[in-house]
Amino acid sequence: MVEAAVATVGWTRRDVLRFTSASLMLLVTPVAWGATAPTLLGVRVWPASDYTRVTLEYNTPLSQPLKFTQLLLKDPDRLVLDIEGVEFNSVLASLPGKILETDPQIRLIRAGRFKPEVVRIVIELKGEVKPQVFSLKPVGEYGHRLVLDLYPAEPPDPLLALLQKHGGTDPFSPPDNRPARKPAASVPEIDRLVTVVIDPGHGGEDPGAVGHGGSLEKNVTLAIARRLKARIDATPNMRALLTRDGDYFIPLQQRVAKARRVNADLFVSVHADAFVKTTARGSSVFVLSENGASSSAARWLANKENAADLIGGVNLGVKDPHLARTLLDLSQTATLNDSLKLGKAVLGEIGGINELHKGHVEQAGFAVLKAPDIPSILVETAFISNPEEEARLTDDGYQDKMAEALLTGMRRYFAQNPPLAKSRIAAVAF
Repeated sequence: MVEAAVATVGWTRRDVLRFTSASLMLLVTPVAWGATAPTLLGVRVWPASDYTRVTLEYNTPLSQPLKFTQLLLKDPDRLVLDIEGVEFNSVLASLPGKILETDPQIRLIRAGRFKPEVVRIVIELKGEVKPQVFSLKPVGEYGHRLVLDLYPAEPPDPLLALLQKHGGTDPFSPPDNRPARKPAASVPEIDRLVTVVIDPGHGGEDPGAVGHGGSLEKNVTLAIARRLKARIDATPNMRALLTRDGDYFIPLQQRVAKARRVNADLFVSVHADAFVKTTARGSSVFVLSENGASSSAARWLANKENAADLIGGVNLGVKDPHLARTLLDLSQTATLNDSLKLGKAVLGEIGGINELHKGHVEQAGFAVLKAPDIPSILVETAFISNPEEEARLTDDGYQDKMAEALLTGMRRYFAQNPPLAKSRIAAVAF
């Protein structure tokens, strides 16, 4: 063949070999290109009344985000998403089975090949939504993610939900007549109805810390928060609202915004600590710091907790003016002082059920504590990274004791710092 080519066109043997090598490269190249195509690795669905999140995790050798187009259609309501450069696989085939009948936003999902190297996902909706579709870069144990957040067109009003759960009781009305729970010993009654916002840390895409036995911080915090809420709701002149009441992620700013929306008297964020050494143990209470962290450990913890938005996944392209208002630094000295008083009262109570990691309230720049007008604390209930304390954190009895200690601490705080009258206008302005 080489000799024929040389004789026919006058090429040298080197010319023919170069031509042959180039032809082989053309044959090989499509295979190499295919190896750089993104591959879908998994899908997760997080339904909630606030919003439903669908997460598609994928890998891509070129570290490029997926290319997609989206279209929102009516009659019936549905979201159509076309993803380029991927092939239909078992992950996409599993999508329909991921949707629960109780999902507030999604009726069903179907996926299939729309055209070569384009997959179409159709989400049939239960009502009108405002979708946000965005990509996230690898972080922690996650690879690349394509996130679909489906927000109801009329988002739930936390203040209205709070009123409905308590029989329409106005937050500025005289004390209600709910059955009274037995008050903690030597803790005076509270004179007016107060609202406590309880924030179970992490959730959904963000599991928080993971214990050696496999326990997830997000599950522990929600369990304790629910027990605390039940106790608060059964206490005269007190009621509680959870920032999340299920396994889904709430951005840090929105947690603060919910507390301000209901004009909360207190904000309590519940967590379960973790450290690289399994010997670390004890409970802690933190408040915000204006002038740096009180210790290097407090600074490390604040940085870790503030990274929740990166892990949980926040659409940075959305600029919400209401959320922006919660980014204020805590400049009101009175609020910081109240946070410290609340922290000391709570720390004194939880010290009766568990060893304290530090015998004083610590301070650091926790983003979730930045409400400028609400006394706010973050409670690390124990170290989930310590096998002994992990066992306690997942024990019903310890969770009950922790919830009771938190409530007693709040009531002692109010006994020494009676809640002032509130302005009705201030409650609805935000």
